[in-house]
Amino acid sequence: MRFGDKVIVAGYYYNGPGKPSYFGAVYEFLTADTACDAEIGLWEVSGVDFMDEGHAIEWAMKNAN
Repeated sequence: MRFGDKVIVAGYYYNGPGKPSYFGAVYEFLTADTACDAEIGLWEVSGVDFMDEGHAIEWAMKNAN
């Protein structure tokens, strides 16, 4: 989802039952175009550290500056 001048996401990577499987990521726009089909690049990504997508998004929001 768009968050200010960045795009944040929560991703999922299955690590087994009862283990953290979600990660957060922050992307930046690579051009002045910020439309839905604009080119973006990875800014920062967490480890697979979260039990749910809410905490992964929280991490992304805190790291989108």
